[in-house]
Amino acid sequence: MRIVFTVTNDLIYDQRMIRICESLSGAGFNIKIIGVKRKDSDSLSQKKYQQKRLFVFFTKGILFYIEYNIRLFFYLLFQKFTVICCIDLDTMLPVYLTSLIRNKIKVYDAHEYFSQQKEIVSRPAVYKVWHFIESHFLPAFKNGYTVSDSIAAEFSKLYGVNYTVIRNVPVLQYFHEIEEKEKIILYQGSVNEARGFEFLIPAMKEVNALLFIYGNGNFWDETRKLIEDNNLQHKVFLKGKIKPDKLKEVTQKAYIGINLVEPLGFNQLYSLANKFFDYMHHAIPQVTMNFPEYKKINDEYDIALLINELTTKNIANAINELLNNETKYIKLKQNCMLAREHFTWQTEEKILIGFYNKITRR
Repeated sequence: MRIVFTVTNDLIYDQRMIRICESLSGAGFNIKIIGVKRKDSDSLSQKKYQQKRLFVFFTKGILFYIEYNIRLFFYLLFQKFTVICCIDLDTMLPVYLTSLIRNKIKVYDAHEYFSQQKEIVSRPAVYKVWHFIESHFLPAFKNGYTVSDSIAAEFSKLYGVNYTVIRNVPVLQYFHEIEEKEKIILYQGSVNEARGFEFLIPAMKEVNALLFIYGNGNFWDETRKLIEDNNLQHKVFLKGKIKPDKLKEVTQKAYIGINLVEPLGFNQLYSLANKFFDYMHHAIPQVTMNFPEYKKINDEYDIALLINELTTKNIANAINELLNNETKYIKLKQNCMLAREHFTWQTEEKILIGFYNKITRR
């Protein structure tokens, strides 16, 4: 049983897809993942599954999506597979067409509510394109899964599909406690629009600690400018992307995690980011949003400080509460140790393997 996954990244930094591919390979599936190769792409590390990157001349914008989707379509036409799965909307068209032509099983893996991202809903012409793809083709993908109950419910209401929820959580591993941590604040993940940097950066003026930002994205230049405009080069550092193993080491050493999103678009409102669980697994109290999925988990485990509105004052107050209230900090840290035992990839991968066993009737 060969399963082919399609993504628009270069495979190296996508922790969720690495977990998915490794779990399915371990369960006996023949896995291949197809991504993007750019001029500056690093070499791939060896995996238990096959990896293929298609070279593109254009690296962003509409020309990138057009070029990559065309290349992907013709590449897929000549591949052997039983199931083909697109990750998010940006590879849905070639996957749909290939599955139709070759009469193969198609699956949609919604890592996020793609058409409801801020950078899409705030641009009417761009939104029109992605909403058209979603509304016309997503209903044809009867087999699918997503990362939160809220997104699954929305897809069911709008498109009549019953998607499985497979949360983006880390593998439960041995926890190594680092004593006497330096009070470093960590943001990990995409440096994109709607991640609250316009509020987080100025908030650091009121915080006596360092902020390290690991990741890259479409708001990189704006974030750098925010740091410069606020004269915070001495305490806010853009570190760029690092490989997953290195990111674990960095996260382990952090004192507070940051997971902020603007409520513009349902993708942000219904989010359940992997960084939320990464901080939890490293027993790092965090500042995040009082959104449905985060609130539901925090009501049960109390691992984070939730803010109701994304403002500079709210962010600074929450970070300072964790920096200065040792009793509160220790309590959240201990609660993280309990929560991490419940939210594990060892649990989620059983749902994933069961999903593919069912649709392939293994």
